[in-house]
Amino acid sequence: MVVQVLDGVQFGLRAEHDLSWLHEYGRVFAVFDQQDSGNICFGVDDGTTRRFIKYAGAPTLYYDCGPGDAIYRLQQAISIYEAIQHPNLIKLLDHFALPGGYAAIFEWVDGDCLHAHWNFQHYPKYTHPQSPNVRFAALPLEAKLECLASIYSLHQRVTKAGYVAIDFYDGSVMYDFATGHTTICDIDLYKKAPYANEMGRLWGSSRFMSPEEYVLGAQIDEVTNVFTMGALAFEFLGNNRERTLAEWHAPRALFEVASQATSANRVERYPSIAAFCAAWDEAVWFC
Repeated sequence: MVVQVLDGVQFGLRAEHDLSWLHEYGRVFAVFDQQDSGNICFGVDDGTTRRFIKYAGAPTLYYDCGPGDAIYRLQQAISIYEAIQHPNLIKLLDHFALPGGYAAIFEWVDGDCLHAHWNFQHYPKYTHPQSPNVRFAALPLEAKLECLASIYSLHQRVTKAGYVAIDFYDGSVMYDFATGHTTICDIDLYKKAPYANEMGRLWGSSRFMSPEEYVLGAQIDEVTNVFTMGALAFEFLGNNRERTLAEWHAPRALFEVASQATSANRVERYPSIAAFCAAWDEAVWFC
């Protein structure tokens, strides 16, 4: 590992890489170098505006496919952000090629990623009281339902734009504890529908993946995404590993909707994101 420093912020790469072009956007105040996507990301402040910059081309620590593959994936993602406009989706501002890679410039979003972290010695895994997932779990039910509603609304827009969600999980969700605003920060691997599974096991967290996301050639569609949305409900309101009523912390009517959504049998799930959202909203109404 090679340690580089920008404006006093250290980060690791497999080899030195020229990132001096970042200074055109101001002072680097944050670096996110632990992703397995092949991208390295930066928070940059020009004194007036903060921006989030995603860059492919550097030899990141946890990506084995090479910078060229990462560059291609980021380039392909641009059209997705341009096609899907929603108040809970991070906003793409600009994108361009560089001699050593490709960059996408986004608005900076305040908030915390809701994927569990803060694994410290004196706490069982993912239970540190300052971890965002622990803080989020302690919020009132109403706040968690509002967060889910934002995410479900965005994925209705995804469907209308003709895409399917791939690699969506709690790590894609930013939550601002000060304002209660939810932002989806990563839709890079979403695909234009219709889409057939080209990998076998697709990208993603197993906690959110339907059975067909492990099957080469399987159809990946709205019904697949219904499973993902149901799994998110269990992640935020229950136990996404067990999915039992005993560990559900919301009205039973919502549990029934989430359970149907996460059926291993596609036929038993809701036939569309719209149908799932209608059932969910009805259950919320009677809470």
